[in-house]
Amino acid sequence: MKLLVSALEPSSNLHLKALYPHLKEAELCGIFDESLGDPLYSPKAFSVMGIKDVIGKIFSAKEAMAELVFLARDADKVLLIDAPAFNLPLAKKIKEKYPDKEISYYVLPKVWAWKKKRAAKVDAYCDNLLSIFPFEDKFYPRSTYVGNPLMDEIKTFKDKVSQNNKVAFLAGSRKSEVRSLMPIYHELRAKHKEEAILVIPPHFSDEEIKELYGDISAYTVIKNTHEALLEADFAYVCSGTATLECSLIGTPMVLVFVANKLEYWIGRKFVKLKHVGLANIIFDFQEKEEMHTELLQDEVNIEKMYEVYESIDKEKFLQRSIELREELGRSRLKDVAEIIIK
Repeated sequence: MKLLVSALEPSSNLHLKALYPHLKEAELCGIFDESLGDPLYSPKAFSVMGIKDVIGKIFSAKEAMAELVFLARDADKVLLIDAPAFNLPLAKKIKEKYPDKEISYYVLPKVWAWKKKRAAKVDAYCDNLLSIFPFEDKFYPRSTYVGNPLMDEIKTFKDKVSQNNKVAFLAGSRKSEVRSLMPIYHELRAKHKEEAILVIPPHFSDEEIKELYGDISAYTVIKNTHEALLEADFAYVCSGTATLECSLIGTPMVLVFVANKLEYWIGRKFVKLKHVGLANIIFDFQEKEEMHTELLQDEVNIEKMYEVYESIDKEKFLQRSIELREELGRSRLKDVAEIIIK
């Protein structure tokens, strides 16, 4: 069976890699990590963040979309993962050209954060709506909650507070995130006597690491996020999927986020959520207190970050982590695969 896949984000490909063993003999085509086969495009070609980055990619994205629609002709099924700015227009084009082509959307657009109208588009163009958050049925009545993939991807969770004398620094998976946070991390690292673990995403080349991270000789570099978080007693984490991974594993943390001022202003104008961290958002929908501190923009400075480190209640964080795991339940990747290729 030929499966057309569009997985543009690093996190999307982590989910795809976990799902892939359950896809039986499916032959993948489209956009996905090279470790899973021979893609039309590598996700690296679409690694963008921010208005300027997006504008620079518009024309190549249109070309890629046209090629994917052409590939859809010979594909038996279509799988879209996250990245709604690209995948929703792609779903529309495929459905218009091939009305009977079955499209599954895994990791649905986060319409609970902004752009709620996207929910109607997903409903119109996609056949299987596979939800990874238990509250998403409020926005996607036709969706099926299939558990959160991180519950399968994370192999070990903490059951007690660790005392390894290690602190982890996660600067994000996009170049713009790393550029914004690493100068602050370098200053902050000097305040810590503990061993400093620097988590570098595996998709960065040696040349990119040298350019983006600067002198990293004072850190122990680990490219496996889960391994690093299990070792660390505390973590500074860039906003994104890694904050949920950290919350589930049980490593006390603070979320940090720095964006272009204009983009941040636009985001705050349209996003009406109390929090940006996924664990906090999950608890918000349950009307529970936040799980971890969030520092945004000018709040991201070494004084405030170190203050969170010194004052955090590690036992309480661990209990909230166990509560979060129970809320999400086990992932069901085998069932997800069966829905996609049934």
